[in-house]
Amino acid sequence: MKVEPIAFTPTEDPGSGMLRYRHADSGCTFLVGPPHADLALWRQCMDGALEVYRHYGSEDALEYDAVIDGRSTILFGIALDAEGRAVAGVRAEGPHQHVDTVHAVASWAGLPGDAAFRRMVADQIPDGVIECKAGWTVRDTPHRRELADWVARAIVHCASLLGVRYAVGVAPDHALKCYRSSGANVAWWIPATSYPDDRYRTVPIWWDMQTYRTVATESQTRLIDLEMAELTADGTRLPIVWARDEGSA
Repeated sequence: MKVEPIAFTPTEDPGSGMLRYRHADSGCTFLVGPPHADLALWRQCMDGALEVYRHYGSEDALEYDAVIDGRSTILFGIALDAEGRAVAGVRAEGPHQHVDTVHAVASWAGLPGDAAFRRMVADQIPDGVIECKAGWTVRDTPHRRELADWVARAIVHCASLLGVRYAVGVAPDHALKCYRSSGANVAWWIPATSYPDDRYRTVPIWWDMQTYRTVATESQTRLIDLEMAELTADGTRLPIVWARDEGSA
């Protein structure tokens, strides 16, 4: 697979080069696009993630300095509240051409189940795989639950917009219910590990765009459909495309 950028010139209007919709109940605006569509919003997304991860003492897992230039991120989602404050976000890497570039798989090297995890993702790559990371929500908002559910849906949106079949990642036990609500499968045959440290029991997860509806809750599925319709209603296309490289493995 390969990603080919389309010529794009962002304007001064925040998020003008991104797909968006507004959530009436929370008053939040949700946007999805590549980092270069709005570098200021991209930095707000990552700075928000850094603040949350730092609060829990797990900022090393974010790898902020390595990813802040945006080059490794193909899409990110960000939620802005009524005052324009970034209150949630997530980012996606890929589509991956080889299993060695999938960070989640690399993080499992030398651990029980590493061969099984590697084989699973390698088998998925011909149909398109992205890796979703750095999901976060602010802690001081009355809509934290709704925002967490949106982060889970945003992963499905990223995969759908990119036309890949799979999204992969890792998640701690306490987040599994949220991610499963949007269709995530848990790789139950791969032993959990302590990542990023001993406070967490973390397992590999993945979404299959052909079957996620059989796992997702009815409410999340309904919102995924409504939001995707709004994101694509005006025919705007994101300034990226990807094409399958038949030689990839």
